[in-house]
Amino acid sequence: MRLVWQLIAIVAVSFLGGQGLVAVQDSPWLTLAVGLATAVVGVVVYRWVVRLTERRPVVEVALKGGAPALAWGTLLGLGLFGLVIINLAFLGSYTVHGLGSPLGALGLVGFMAAAAVTEELMWRGVLFRIVEGWTGTWIALTITGLLFGLAHLLNANATLWGAVAIAIEAGGMLTAAYVATRKLWVPIGLHLGWNIAGSAIFSTEVSGNDTPQGLLDATTQGHVLVTGGTFGPEGSLYSVVFCAITAAIFLVIAHRRGHIVPARRAARAEVAARLPR
Repeated sequence: MRLVWQLIAIVAVSFLGGQGLVAVQDSPWLTLAVGLATAVVGVVVYRWVVRLTERRPVVEVALKGGAPALAWGTLLGLGLFGLVIINLAFLGSYTVHGLGSPLGALGLVGFMAAAAVTEELMWRGVLFRIVEGWTGTWIALTITGLLFGLAHLLNANATLWGAVAIAIEAGGMLTAAYVATRKLWVPIGLHLGWNIAGSAIFSTEVSGNDTPQGLLDATTQGHVLVTGGTFGPEGSLYSVVFCAITAAIFLVIAHRRGHIVPARRAARAEVAARLPR
């Protein structure tokens, strides 16, 4: 039942925050404020419901060390997406025409903050963490990654390839970041930095969501495997390769730290007992 109650709590925050963002979408400053408030409330509610249902300290969102981890993850997300854009620009597939909408970029920061925090709490904090305790790291990573990709098929400009790419990038890299650190701050930062770069800075489509214009007035053109097409650069092979490499690095770190939970029940219980939870 803990899985159900925790999911209900985070989905409720996500839904109410989403409704609030829709209500103030014409005001960038209010969108920023509502988005940041949703992110904060999401963490507070997660701490409360996990403590209530599991009777333990909620160390995965402990405030100590949270700010540096969040900042580091955000910078990494910005850098990874920037690397994708550099490669697209080198091929002539990304062109900047001038300044776009600085105020629009401000609103997108708030929107992406709400999305990054609530999605990471839901997918890594609740679903992956609990399923991992039942099945081990590798099976849980595969299951939740596939589900995360499938969930993106509901977006306005979704494509099957885009969903596969998201399953590898987010389902793989973000989950690996959690497994390596056993904290949610780095994956939240990674998710946030990646989305802010894609939307608020480089003005590209994000996950096929009909993303508004951000800081730059820019266009992408070229083969769908290079640009991601209507789904956005997350569907680019560059994104898949860079995120897969990053995921592999995190998983190596996780292995060295003894954070990989095996599938065998007896060994799983022994390893899980040693991990911060």
